[in-house]
Amino acid sequence: MRSVLVVVTRQIGDVLLTTPLVHAARERWPEAAIDVLGFAGTLGMLRGNPDVRTLIEVPARPGLRATWALARRLWRRYDLALVADPGDRAHLIGWVAARERSGLLPAESGSNWWKRKLLRHGVTIGGDQGETHVVPEKMELLAAWGGGTGAPQLVGPAGDPLPAPLASRLAPGYVVVHTPSMWVYKQWPEEHFRKLIALLALAGRQVVLTGGPGAGDRATVAAMEGAAPPEQLLDAGLLSFNQVATLLRGAALYIGPDTSVSHLAAACGTPVLAIFGPTNPRRWAPWPGGEQPVRFERRRPAQTIGQVTLLQAPLPCVPCGRAGCEDHRDSRADCLPAILPERVAAKALELLDTAHGA
Repeated sequence: MRSVLVVVTRQIGDVLLTTPLVHAARERWPEAAIDVLGFAGTLGMLRGNPDVRTLIEVPARPGLRATWALARRLWRRYDLALVADPGDRAHLIGWVAARERSGLLPAESGSNWWKRKLLRHGVTIGGDQGETHVVPEKMELLAAWGGGTGAPQLVGPAGDPLPAPLASRLAPGYVVVHTPSMWVYKQWPEEHFRKLIALLALAGRQVVLTGGPGAGDRATVAAMEGAAPPEQLLDAGLLSFNQVATLLRGAALYIGPDTSVSHLAAACGTPVLAIFGPTNPRRWAPWPGGEQPVRFERRRPAQTIGQVTLLQAPLPCVPCGRAGCEDHRDSRADCLPAILPERVAAKALELLDTAHGA
């Protein structure tokens, strides 16, 4: 293969979880030009990735003219397309772009019949209740060409310097806490985050808050004001993914919900404490570094693999694999308030003490 296109028209976290596939393709074809196509605003995690030649950003909802222009630009430009998304549009892009194609397929879909006809190799995904993590599932796209060599490894973005005012205030051993979630059903309560921050500060730790530029993220971060003394609570402000990577690599610990930044922290090798609610960790847990086998349990109050620790509520419905109790993005998720801040703080301080002792 002289040229490979990886199609990942999903959210930011999904893009990062595709980096082991990209890296395995690079190892399989060291001389190939590997490009990644995704929606505008989602490919920031890949800037500076040594395995990628070009990032191709496309609109999430293109008009007819933009679609035609993209088709002309991509037509049979690549030897192989790895379609790391089961959606119809991703498969059509793969067919336009490459002579051979390998792609993910949903377990049940009325469009699977024509998608299979377009593929040399298809991988049926497990869905949110599945037993296979999405990282090795994506790696299966290379099975028809011998597969990857070695354990899957996330590749985090290259680091950029932090803003000087922030860098000058960071204290050794700081803890990064990411308070916002994209969806309501994944949001740990703000009052729980405030209590957690207060307990970390009481133990002598400086907490650095991260969040995106959206109004919801900014409001959630602002709600933490006053949870700890000013010198022990910093708002990192608006950072690029490359700057966030630098911040994470210098942290003693990262704490956050089921969100893309938690995956980024794991990719950066930072010790991660992830707060999981309805989501199935066997499929969506942050992927740890190292060579150890990775198989998270579906339900366990606390579990650790590598540098990643997960906390879940001890409720019989966990994980339901749904979008909260009402199964929509603005739904409540009763399992998240059940994870008390005192429990998260105790586990965080245990991890920090263990790391310091090591």
